[in-house]
Amino acid sequence: MMNLQKITLATVIVYGCLMGSWACGRGVSDPRVAQLAGEVRDKGWIVYTARGDNGTWDLFLMRPDGSQRRNITNTSNYEEGGPRFSPDNKKLLYRRFVKDTVIDHDKWGFQGNLMIADSDGSNPVQIGGDREYPWASWSPDGEQVACLTLKGIQVIDLKTKQIVRTLPRQGIYQQLCWSPDGQWFCGVANTRIMWTVVRMNAQTGKLNIVHEFQSCTPDWFPDSKHIIFPCRPSGQKGYGFTQLYMGDGEGKETRLIFGEDGYHIYGGALSPDGKYVLFTRCAQDGGGSEKSGAPICVMRMKDAPAAAGQSVALRKAHPEATDAPVLQLIDGWEPCWTYANIGAQ
Repeated sequence: MMNLQKITLATVIVYGCLMGSWACGRGVSDPRVAQLAGEVRDKGWIVYTARGDNGTWDLFLMRPDGSQRRNITNTSNYEEGGPRFSPDNKKLLYRRFVKDTVIDHDKWGFQGNLMIADSDGSNPVQIGGDREYPWASWSPDGEQVACLTLKGIQVIDLKTKQIVRTLPRQGIYQQLCWSPDGQWFCGVANTRIMWTVVRMNAQTGKLNIVHEFQSCTPDWFPDSKHIIFPCRPSGQKGYGFTQLYMGDGEGKETRLIFGEDGYHIYGGALSPDGKYVLFTRCAQDGGGSEKSGAPICVMRMKDAPAAAGQSVALRKAHPEATDAPVLQLIDGWEPCWTYANIGAQ
């Protein structure tokens, strides 16, 4: 993959066509990928984790077409990961780890220190000590974080560091995420079976199942009514492959977003208006945090459900899946998208 601090639009369009053709099935000159790159070019910024020139995990910003890429932490003595913009896009929440830490793709929210910086990575401040504030997730007003602790789900005021309220975990054991409207949490729970995506009422603690069986890393759509999550469905030959799905919060309907036989699709996240979807395309299960990540991809949500390549088994299970244009960018993990005008150069 390219490893440039900045690349021109012309370069990224050509690169997008070359690297995006695997998803289109129409050859390296498919103009649809170039069109997608031009369409998203000026739609804000993506923050993500990738290997820096010094070999450590750093945070980067780039345009959604892959241009204007730059390292915003650039630390040689630490590893950073899991960035999330605050609701007002002025701050950035992430975790910082001791150098050479192997970042566990399942448990990284329990590792390292919570950090909060300006949205361009400047003025970083450590919040608490090692392994405190696990799986911290922004409240809608950015004044609080929800954390998944052994004592329960704790809502903590960032200014006073006081616990505002505590809810029972109800089997949730990782990847806690607060909805944009503040009414719900989602996470991965041991509810009936492990690896179940659930939704919890953020006030009452009432829980409902969104999707069972080998489902993980949930995140919210901007409407707070739908959840995006990867799932490795049963019925596949051998270990199987992971696809990206969406489901309504009540758990009544699940729909394929994207998949490809031979790859595991993780890192699902939405653009602020929900019109585009981010994900990573991993040749091996796990999301890539233990090594060097996986290619970050951009697709239009209106093109879902989609499948890449021949994907005989996947297309048999989802005959409605189309060949959508997919723009493949740089290797990384845990991308997050904002439309705010930050970090422009």
